[in-house]
Amino acid sequence: MIKDILKDAEARMQKSIESLESQFSKIRTGRAHPSILDTIKVEYYGSEVPVSQVANITVEDARTLVVQPWEQQMVPVIEKAVMTSDLGVTPVTVGNVMRIPMPPLTEERRRELTKIARAEAENARVAIRNIRRDANGDIKDLLKEKEISEDEARRAEEQVQKLTDQYIEKVDALLKEKEAALLEV
Repeated sequence: MIKDILKDAEARMQKSIESLESQFSKIRTGRAHPSILDTIKVEYYGSEVPVSQVANITVEDARTLVVQPWEQQMVPVIEKAVMTSDLGVTPVTVGNVMRIPMPPLTEERRRELTKIARAEAENARVAIRNIRRDANGDIKDLLKEKEISEDEARRAEEQVQKLTDQYIEKVDALLKEKEAALLEV
């Protein structure tokens, strides 16, 4: 029973880390990266799909993305979607190849993005602590129902705490990495 609680807590904590990584990928650094366009959706045969499902997205150099739609008629649709997005970029289209230059980030914008990254990391820490609270609650329920001894409960809570510390360290490491990427000129 304790193993199930620990396994469930670890799986949920891992999902929190994956969610944080997903949130961090949406915060753009000065470098061009295909995941920057993940949030942009375009109309394709009556349904909204991400740009990556209707075009090939590659990185030409550190500051330029190249978008090559698979169908010629998608060029103006993708161009409009990129221009109206909140990325603040303007695509340059030549034929059916679209180049999206990424403007360098200002110092002020870098600091704003760092604050956003810190807030996302704090949300992940809170989520992990909530998972710890739930696991400890489950352990206390087992203790109340006399299904485990006090010693087993104490050992299980220590294991939950070790797991929590381990995942919070991962959050801190991801945040440090993201801040370094954001503040890099």
